Amino acid sequence: MTENDLSQIVVDLCLKVHRTLGPGLLESVYEEALCYELRKAGLAYKRQQEIDVFYEDIKMNAGFRADIIVEEKLVLELKSIEAVLPVHLKVLRTYLRLTDIKLGLLINFNVALLNDGIKRLVNNL
Repeated sequence: MTENDLSQIVVDLCLKVHRTLGPGLLESVYEEALCYELRKAGLAYKRQQEIDVFYEDIKMNAGFRADIIVEEKLVLELKSIEAVLPVHLKVLRTYLRLTDIKLGLLINFNVALLNDGIKRLVNNL
């Protein structure tokens, strides 16, 4: 399965979660519901995955955690906020660079139409 195919499946699952729950809940609620949908769809994922940061020969305990990594091909950064800021996209871009994963989605569930809350980022594609 390509990154684009996987991305479309995940977006469809996010749309289902958003239609069911609506906006305004905590990010952790959307994360739990989305992981349930990923599991039902038979997709492998890691939740709150620690991301290693190295400086020269030193592995640093920087505390970076990706919300969800799907099939080792797609990083999901979930939000439930009033507005996405440039820093949120920079964080996702950093996660993509550090994991060497090519595709990421920033998904803000706190919007009336979820399509308005999805930002797609690519890393060296």
